[in-house]
Amino acid sequence: MRKSLVAGNWKMNCNAADGEALVSAIKVGLKSSVADVVLCPPFVYLPMVERVLRGSPVSLGAQNMSQHVGGAYTGELSAGMLLDVGCKYVILGHSERRAQCGESDAIVAEKVVAASKAGLLPILCIGELLAEREQGTTEAVISCQLDALLSSEAGLAALQSAVIAYEPVWAIGTGMTATPEQAQSVHAFIRQRIAMKDPSLAARIQLLYGGSVKGGNAEELFAQVDIDGGLIGGASLDAEEFLTICRAAT
Repeated sequence: MRKSLVAGNWKMNCNAADGEALVSAIKVGLKSSVADVVLCPPFVYLPMVERVLRGSPVSLGAQNMSQHVGGAYTGELSAGMLLDVGCKYVILGHSERRAQCGESDAIVAEKVVAASKAGLLPILCIGELLAEREQGTTEAVISCQLDALLSSEAGLAALQSAVIAYEPVWAIGTGMTATPEQAQSVHAFIRQRIAMKDPSLAARIQLLYGGSVKGGNAEELFAQVDIDGGLIGGASLDAEEFLTICRAAT
């Protein structure tokens, strides 16, 4: 049985005071959980969130990292730095970074391999644009994003410790949500694609859904056989909403 996971991606939101209050409320409301829970605040708040989370079952994650171990990369953070401040997870390949920062499938794959080698658990984000879904190329897009890792020994090894989050780009922050059936169909395809390379990995890897998940739709989404939880954006900034989503993951 795969354990469920719910990860909150704060993106570029919250100040220190609001962030501390949010984490404290989540910590109080989630003294125990049947699901793994992760909070991914902006980089500057990682130490504060780590401090507040001590003694709770909630893990700390980052929103991005460099594929490089160190060096002259102004503004970047390495996997080792994230480990130093208590991170367990790191989100990689989010569609906003792919679109806004030009991160290609190859770069994302490098980051996933670097994170895994360092001992972080990568949350690999994949998903299609609305135009790609309308053109019927969702599976082709997903295949390309996955094959950047599945096609190499290093990538396949990195996936052994990774989580995959399917986030249809057209549903991120738009209020639009894939139906449970649409989400399940893509999750099943992802698992089948991985099974072509490694059936054991396909059976145990956690697959998350992301894209306007809320307390009101989380239970139905998480009930799908191949959906093991969610990568939550806006709803992770509201403690009660996020707690409702966490409780829906069993």
